[in-house]
Amino acid sequence: MQRTISIMTGKGSVNHNDRKFIAQNVDKERTGNNIVYCNENIRSVYHKLFDDAVDRYNAKQTRKDREIKNYYKKISQESKQEKPFTEIIIQIGDKDNMGAETENGQLAKKILDEYIQGFQDRNPNLYVFSAHLHMDEATPHLHIDFVPFTTGSKRGLDTRVSMKGALKQQGFNGTGRSDTELNQWRDSEKEVLSKIMLEHSIKWEQKGTHEKHKSVSEFKRDKLIEEVENLQEKKFDIEQKISVYKGAEEYATKTAEKMISDDYKIPEPTHLMPAKAYKNKVVEPLIKKLINIIKTLARKYYVAEKQAEQATMKMTELYQEKERLKSAN
Repeated sequence: MQRTISIMTGKGSVNHNDRKFIAQNVDKERTGNNIVYCNENIRSVYHKLFDDAVDRYNAKQTRKDREIKNYYKKISQESKQEKPFTEIIIQIGDKDNMGAETENGQLAKKILDEYIQGFQDRNPNLYVFSAHLHMDEATPHLHIDFVPFTTGSKRGLDTRVSMKGALKQQGFNGTGRSDTELNQWRDSEKEVLSKIMLEHSIKWEQKGTHEKHKSVSEFKRDKLIEEVENLQEKKFDIEQKISVYKGAEEYATKTAEKMISDDYKIPEPTHLMPAKAYKNKVVEPLIKKLINIIKTLARKYYVAEKQAEQATMKMTELYQEKERLKSAN
């Protein structure tokens, strides 16, 4: 038996991987057959990996505006070179020869399960925070989401996000566009997977990428599925934001009504009152009062944000402890 190996870089949709929304190509009745290996909150992972490096970096700064307040936000919103995380999708064969509901599909599941068990040990600079084996689609496949990081950097943070740097520290050194660190690493992982396949009497059929051997109709179908998944993910995110914004809007309105009394209403200028006098006696004092309110709210928001981050980290620790006790029991 011979089968192809496909290791593709995905867009990365943790909500899809965790089935917080269901795409059209997913069979809900088989979702229970999926395996969740890990599913950490990425913001908690960033605190774990980079907080010490951020503290060391900030301690060296002489200007407050150069300090890093939130490294995850910085990478997500400002970085043009790095992504907050990387996702790879790994598959053996295709729906015609390794269909999820067939005996070969169960064999693919076993092989992929064996493969992922050693992934983190092989890749110490790729912190896996989310990993799922999907059996509820046409072909069994793995989604592995990780944060690539490098240590010992001389510029910027000494520990920072870097896919190229992470792979270099793992021994991969690119020589050109067709021989990059990423391509070398991907080929290395295919070799690992092929050895596991061989133990189960499956030879690696090296045809290049699986994408090149799809028919036109299959290619168009998969593109449409991808577009639908992207739209559904956007819809889910928008619905979540709307629910948050509605609550925030109501809270803000009530808070403002409590805080703003008649003292903050701008009075009409008295008869023949000069503009300069009106500005000095009425407008500027009112602006100072409003600035004080804004500063108070900003401080409260800052404290609330920090408390929310701490709560998230605590919940993650409690969840891990629960899983440990559950396993021990």
